[in-house]
Amino acid sequence: MAQATVDAGKITGARAAETGVDRRMLINGELVAGEGSYPSINPATEEVFGHAPEATVADAEAAIKAARRAFDDTDWATNVELRIRCLDQFHKALLEHREELAALTIEEVGATVALTHGAQLDQPIAIVRYYADLLETFPMTEDLGTVEIRGAQHHRWVEKESAGVVAAIIAYNYPNQLALAKLAPALAAGCTVVLKAAPDTPLVTLALGELIANHTDIPAGVVNIISSSDPAVGIVLTTSGDVDAVTFTGSTATGRAIMAAASTTLKRVFLELGGKSAAIVLDDADFALAAMFSAFSMVTHAGQGCALTSRLLVPRKHHDEIVEMVKANFSHVRWGDPKDPATYMGPLISQKQRDKVDAMVQRAVADGATLVTGGEKKGPGYFYTPTLLTNVDPDSEIAQEEVFGPVLAVIAYDDDDHAAEIANNSIYGLSGAVFGSQERALALARRIRTGTFSINGGNYFSPDSPFGGYKQSGIGREMGAAGLEEFLERKTFATVVA
Repeated sequence: MAQATVDAGKITGARAAETGVDRRMLINGELVAGEGSYPSINPATEEVFGHAPEATVADAEAAIKAARRAFDDTDWATNVELRIRCLDQFHKALLEHREELAALTIEEVGATVALTHGAQLDQPIAIVRYYADLLETFPMTEDLGTVEIRGAQHHRWVEKESAGVVAAIIAYNYPNQLALAKLAPALAAGCTVVLKAAPDTPLVTLALGELIANHTDIPAGVVNIISSSDPAVGIVLTTSGDVDAVTFTGSTATGRAIMAAASTTLKRVFLELGGKSAAIVLDDADFALAAMFSAFSMVTHAGQGCALTSRLLVPRKHHDEIVEMVKANFSHVRWGDPKDPATYMGPLISQKQRDKVDAMVQRAVADGATLVTGGEKKGPGYFYTPTLLTNVDPDSEIAQEEVFGPVLAVIAYDDDDHAAEIANNSIYGLSGAVFGSQERALALARRIRTGTFSINGGNYFSPDSPFGGYKQSGIGREMGAAGLEEFLERKTFATVVA
């Protein structure tokens, strides 16, 4: 693994020195530096890592105009062979520049080396390969057969067409995963895209645009990638009449605002939002396995994952035993420099996020929860020690609101019905886990209203597995064939048969 010291111009071949930016935006096939810039901070050192272009509202409008033109005036939406070839080229470029992207992801996102071999980079790259392959066999037509209507035979069929111009807005925590899980299926479907990078992690997303511009035959305007810290830019993407669909990953609060904004033009909206998922330990479970899974999954990427099981539900009579096991596992978590291959947990993304996490922990303790371990800010860097809370009220803030930090709340339950009631006591419904005898665990899992579920440590996350949530965890699904369907419209035809 290469050291995470990045030559900012290595992918593009040149630094955009005229404005001091380290990456350039992709608008209408051109790599542009923009008129201003803003800093990207390395969360492990608190130092400025680089500068990204500060897109203006005019830049966003230009990107939308380019995407509209590319959709309306080129054959991208209908040329399946071109789309397959371009996705192949993009996948090859990602593989060839994998080490540079990994170093950039470690430096800017605070991801560990190990995570770049999974959901921070290698799994996202595999998504591009998956959709290139799926496009070769995916049925774009469905025959409905012939029916008799008023004495005549009518043959009907359905054709699937590209949804149009897509605005894609992503969060900071897994920028490669979020960007490629939107870009790849949208491009496979024949859509054109304006992708807005997360303000906290813009450079790694801009690097994807540079690969597209320099290493693929994707026509000008089909993919546009911009970066901005100005909320007005996002508003343009969600309200423009030239945008047909919005796909967003981020907080539920922002998702609600995007849904409202998009409603003025009745866009189709895909939302992948927050979670407050529960891991349930049954009394016939392997407690050691459950405690290890719950501890180490909760501190993955410092707890900055929407599907992490941040509530641990345990049988009341085994509460103390399981808590001690989790505490012991937390003590073995090695946190620190994400460049060190031995590091398991890196930093939170910013001081603001760390302060938010700490404030929620302090309020939980003030409200009666017991701090078993953790709850400490460490630096330099935005580190927060793995934190375990017990005596947590199921209706309290710490049990109901997404923390987005390495904080696990333990809640005792009385029986399976009580466990299901607590797990479903949430506005969210993204994921969950259960540990116990297979038949009993599966029966309980089917009672929990979430979009994904792990049984005894099973891993559902892969390019062919649909991912998304129930309730206020979102609308729609990413990845799998379902992820492609999100970017397709259906048109029904009928003709009279002679």
